[in-house]
Amino acid sequence: MLEFFAFLLGLVTGSFLNVCIVRIPRELSVVRPRSHCPACEHELSWYENLPLLSYLALLGRCRSCKQPIGLRYPAVELITALLFLALSLQGFSTAAFFVYAALASALVVITFVDIDHYIIPDVITLPTIMVSPALALFVHHVSFVDSLLGILVGGGLLWSVAWVYEKARGQEGMGLGDVKLLAMTGGLLGWKAALFTLAAGSVVGSVVGIGVMIAQRRGMGTALPFGPFLAAGALAWVFWGPQFLDWYLSAAGGWSAGGWSAVVLPMVGA
Repeated sequence: MLEFFAFLLGLVTGSFLNVCIVRIPRELSVVRPRSHCPACEHELSWYENLPLLSYLALLGRCRSCKQPIGLRYPAVELITALLFLALSLQGFSTAAFFVYAALASALVVITFVDIDHYIIPDVITLPTIMVSPALALFVHHVSFVDSLLGILVGGGLLWSVAWVYEKARGQEGMGLGDVKLLAMTGGLLGWKAALFTLAAGSVVGSVVGIGVMIAQRRGMGTALPFGPFLAAGALAWVFWGPQFLDWYLSAAGGWSAGGWSAVVLPMVGA
């Protein structure tokens, strides 16, 4: 039953995230006006706004103007519901579940906003950075010191990479939005998670970037938003990161100086 309610909560949250994805980049209220059709501005009744069910019942079209409803709307609802369901299966405490669910929700919004507009909204990252140490104190999903170090390591490391890239290439390689996103991740998940997120995001981003360059026959100047890859890395840490790190450290020689060199250097180099 808990998993069922987590899935339902994810569906409802996903419906709200759709509003955030559309309105936050336009600096519009996410509360008013009520949800409406973007084509004819028909205000949706409650039964037209049920997550997934309304889309299926309306056959993917507006009841008023019959224009197609974007497939992204039910996709965001389903993705969020599946993330909440997966989190509910991890055995977290109730408080920790809601912290991770809030993080997953923020990452969903950031991913789609960055894909659409190449921006990561400060309205999401900055408040989360500020409350992360307090959450660590009360929820105990990470320690207070780990949260503070995560903010410093996450934000500082990625800012350094961006600064070096800009000096070496003479152009901006990533925006400060990515820096704030990694600082937010470190604040909520700790400094090890920040390193893992950067490494995993860099690997996935490189693979996808090479694929896009080959498919589109473009050179190294191909621009891709980095936010979605950092989001994927952060979620990977939540579900598998600590176990992966334990395995990696064991394979690299434990918690010795040599072991940590084998962990940190590839991450920074990524």
